[in-house]
Amino acid sequence: MHPSHMTTSTSTPNGSPLRSLRSSVASAPYDAHSLSARARLGELLTRLTGDEKHAPSAYSTLDVLWVLYDRVLRASPGSVDDPDRDRFLLSKGHGPAAYYAVLAAKGFIPEEWLDDLAGPDSRLGHHPDRLLVPGVEIGSGSLGHGLGLGVGTALGLRAQGLTDPRVYVLVGDAELDEGSNHEAIAYAGTTGLDSLTAIVIDNQSSTHGWPGGLASRFHGWTSSTVDGRNHDAIEAGLRAHTGAAPHVVVAVVEKKG
Repeated sequence: MHPSHMTTSTSTPNGSPLRSLRSSVASAPYDAHSLSARARLGELLTRLTGDEKHAPSAYSTLDVLWVLYDRVLRASPGSVDDPDRDRFLLSKGHGPAAYYAVLAAKGFIPEEWLDDLAGPDSRLGHHPDRLLVPGVEIGSGSLGHGLGLGVGTALGLRAQGLTDPRVYVLVGDAELDEGSNHEAIAYAGTTGLDSLTAIVIDNQSSTHGWPGGLASRFHGWTSSTVDGRNHDAIEAGLRAHTGAAPHVVVAVVEKKG
């Protein structure tokens, strides 16, 4: 099947740390519907301190995470144990500030938790912990594991006869250099694991890149390449799966650094 390409212009980064992300969020070219959400996320992000070196990683995922939780993902604070919920797995687990901000904005965790990142009594670590943070499906941070876990989760749901839940896995572009991801991509494409969606944040941090673009790595998958700052484009890409194959959304954002 031919991939669908939905590309729009990308915004320009300002490379600011977590405390300055509010101005970055407010200045990006957002549609009117998203402005209040962006302002709110910016306020929440300023409460997270102590992991400034991973601020670019966190900021690169912000828009995709918000659109996923606000418009697409069938999961809520009241359904964290519902077998029929959609699953979201954050494979790109380093720099989880944006993830925590979105979870707080959607009511999964109290906003007050954001004021104590990685403190002695904090539930919010530098890597998300599924045993400590409501709504988190896996403990992550060691790159290269999330997509394989996503394949296993989709297979497990299928084996239980649960055909409605969809599994979404967010990975970074450089993370695709890990061999475990190639195995997961090949297996899912060959077996037609149609309940799986991979979301690749493309900030050009991969050492070698890939001829033909990142989507060309996903043989046997359908694909959408979108502007990772355009909410409508992101939503369209996430909903573009056909039900006949796994789907990948490549969300292009500003270049890291």
